[in-house]
Amino acid sequence: MDALPTHPQPPELKDRPLPDVVDFREVTKRFGDKLVLDKITFQVADIPDRGELVAIVGTSGCGKSTLAKIIAGLSPHFPQSEGTTVSFGKPIEGPSIDRGVVDQRYSLLPHLTVLDNIAFGLRLAGMKKRERLARAREWIGKIGLEGSESKYPHELSGGMQQRVAIASTLILKPRIVLMDEPFGALDPKIRVQMQDLLIDLWEAQASTIFFITHSAEEAVYLGDRVFRMSANPGRIVEKLEFGRPAKKLSDMRKDKDFREHVEYLLLKLEDRTPNAAAK
Repeated sequence: MDALPTHPQPPELKDRPLPDVVDFREVTKRFGDKLVLDKITFQVADIPDRGELVAIVGTSGCGKSTLAKIIAGLSPHFPQSEGTTVSFGKPIEGPSIDRGVVDQRYSLLPHLTVLDNIAFGLRLAGMKKRERLARAREWIGKIGLEGSESKYPHELSGGMQQRVAIASTLILKPRIVLMDEPFGALDPKIRVQMQDLLIDLWEAQASTIFFITHSAEEAVYLGDRVFRMSANPGRIVEKLEFGRPAKKLSDMRKDKDFREHVEYLLLKLEDRTPNAAAK
């Protein structure tokens, strides 16, 4: 499948190149004798006022979560065994406030209300109570949970908890957001709603998002670019560009090109024959 042209750099930045958001060169990761990632190389450019969503898709065990955690600087996945990892021109040395993480576990503090969970990161950053709570209330409006400010995580559905988790990450305005199968535990209807919500929030935030998924449809729908990984060991074997969606998923499913892209990716992910990764 032919990839679409890459995003052009805005004219005003052509003579003032920005460092890449992420630059991986020959990144390899081993756990003992097991080779998990093998010579991963890619670059993600800084696109001001727009950002990019890179979907990383592959079957279970292909190393896509390990790749995300290396970007996040989270041990034991970080540091890499070999190769170089650079973000905004500086070596990745560990976790950073510039890199937020959202995963399936929601990562909410059970003893805090919705409002306080969303404001918690701002509290750690030293923001005054009135301002951080005001910002948290704004985010409660963005994620559609008005009226739930005083509820605790155990009183929320899975979808509602994930909305809170996303808001508590994005409120800190990280330049990179790492999302490790954040909607994998949700039922199909809620999952679609969360995908559409993510697109709305992302376009307002203009962050760079790395989105880990095993769903071909989710990758094609959400990803400006899609990195397809193969397993044993984990390698990026294909990079595709689809562009961000102009319509909701229910409408995109009616689009012939969209269906063909999803079918193509499904066939590649399901092909387990020797050398299938390189086809």
